[in-house]
Amino acid sequence: MEAERLIAAVRHALAQSRTALDIVAEAWQAQALAQAIGSRLAVLGPLELRGEARALSEIGGGRAVLDHAGLRAVVPRADRLTEVAEVRTALNALSALLGEVGIALVGVACDTDEEGLYWQCIEAIDAADESNDRVRGMLRRLAVRERGRPPDAARGRADPADSPAGPS
Repeated sequence: MEAERLIAAVRHALAQSRTALDIVAEAWQAQALAQAIGSRLAVLGPLELRGEARALSEIGGGRAVLDHAGLRAVVPRADRLTEVAEVRTALNALSALLGEVGIALVGVACDTDEEGLYWQCIEAIDAADESNDRVRGMLRRLAVRERGRPPDAARGRADPADSPAGPS
């Protein structure tokens, strides 16, 4: 499945989450998706993004939420990632998702009396923040690259930043 569709699915599920564990589960889904997108771009993305993408793929703080028995059986939606069709658009959507995840987790952390859940939220907030830093770094690199190139029409071809980052 295409990255933007998966991001939209996680955003929708996060918005529909009503319990702390549902929110934490969706935060884990978002982090797994960020890692998967990072992995794909590290191999098949634009060359100038590959270092940041590799770092994004290695951020693993979201795994801590799996300590809860109810979340261990959750299959990551990220396993269905097949392509990143438009890199910039996907990265912008991923950044928005990671920001929403951070806000939702702050709410859970503030409302819980369970120490274990609180610390899992703090770790997941840190992971979402670090992931979002990497995503914004990749977006900055794309912007710098664009400033140094003539418009697409003058080149007679599409911008490689918006080209597929791999086959379906």
